[in-house]
Amino acid sequence: MMDIPDINVWLALVDENHMHHDTALAYWNLGSADQMAFCRITMLGFMRLCTQPRVLSRTLTNAETWDIYQRYLATPKLAFVAEPDNLDVHFLTLTRDTGLPNRCWTDAYLAALALATNTRLVSFDADFQRFHQLNFLHLTAAQP
Repeated sequence: MMDIPDINVWLALVDENHMHHDTALAYWNLGSADQMAFCRITMLGFMRLCTQPRVLSRTLTNAETWDIYQRYLATPKLAFVAEPDNLDVHFLTLTRDTGLPNRCWTDAYLAALALATNTRLVSFDADFQRFHQLNFLHLTAAQP
């Protein structure tokens, strides 16, 4: 099995002062799948937010962010997942519903990617629970 952690999991992992750092670290050490993956959305979001003032306890430089990302990818546990050909079918299915809040487009994309690649999505964001067919691990402060 493979996990695709959401951006909020990656941010909590890299910042020891993050309110969810301990939970993210416990997930990394005990609760994660054998393989974990970045995708283009989580990679870009991670890089953008690491370099944004007031997101982490210390704003990182572009070079620091690249170094962290490359160190993650260099570990045997990490991979990069590209978009599969069937992604749009899942994305369309998840977003055709007019009840989808506009703030959930990226969530729907990540959910579609997880469905298309048969992976588990991991996040601190409960909004992913709206995608009932999704294999989803909702991290909370009391987990994993």
